[in-house]
Amino acid sequence: MTIFSKIITGEIPCYRIAESEKFIAFLDIEPLVIGHVLVVPKMEVNKIFDVPDDYLAEMLVFAKPIAKAIEKAFDCKRCGISVIGLEVPHAHMHLVPINTANDLNFTRPKMEITDESLKEVQQKLLAHL
Repeated sequence: MTIFSKIITGEIPCYRIAESEKFIAFLDIEPLVIGHVLVVPKMEVNKIFDVPDDYLAEMLVFAKPIAKAIEKAFDCKRCGISVIGLEVPHAHMHLVPINTANDLNFTRPKMEITDESLKEVQQKLLAHL
């Protein structure tokens, strides 16, 4: 069972942004930039392109209002999207408020952010959904 599956089942808490029958979105607790959200299918599949076609298409549609909320809530040019998939063997996408391509550079050190700051980011995003 992956760490994301444990978040989905509630074994591990998260800063939930949105949830449906098939997907969950929550804040990355070590973000690249403030407002970094993970979108995860509840189906435990390792690689994004092993996710069934209809499910994969629905994942983007699920992510769309979250991306729009990110663009409204944070000072950014757009919401970037990235799929890396090396850090957790459970398909997921990163939604990141970006101003430059370097904002999606996963080789940079991740931010350390307090629980209080994460709660503020969560509330800011939820207010725009």
